[in-house]
Amino acid sequence: MAACLRFTKRVWQSFVANKGHDQLCFPNLVIHRATPGKVECSLTIESYNLNRVGTVHGGLILSLTDTVGSLAVATHGKYMTGVSTDIGTSFIRPAGKPGDVLNAVGVLTAMGKSLAFTRVDFFNAKGDLVAYGHHTKYVGKSNTHERNVTFSEDGETVVEGKDDE
Repeated sequence: MAACLRFTKRVWQSFVANKGHDQLCFPNLVIHRATPGKVECSLTIESYNLNRVGTVHGGLILSLTDTVGSLAVATHGKYMTGVSTDIGTSFIRPAGKPGDVLNAVGVLTAMGKSLAFTRVDFFNAKGDLVAYGHHTKYVGKSNTHERNVTFSEDGETVVEGKDDE
């Protein structure tokens, strides 16, 4: 497994271990791929992900925008992914029903010394775009975390920092 994928999965496990909203809302989130600047995930829709009219709750998609955007920051070697300063999601079509798979692709569009910007696209099982979101994070204090790493350009190896295999 490539170093970037291993690292991003470790960051996800730290979110889960924290027992915050990630663990409660989508404990079955699966990270399939991670390369520097991009993460690909999926989630099987459960009945508890639905709103009162039986469609995927917009809050789930917005929460996933937060989490997948944070994981996109992690693909840049940031163990602590910062705090949200702006977040939003646009909904295009229903995301599916229980048992369907919702796919998400998070991209780190820019990162400076204090802010990171991400975009997250959501697709149904047929590959149709169902929603997209943006996420801005303050990462200024995250830059010096002891568990940060630097990846090779392809994300296969850690070139600086410790790879906790």
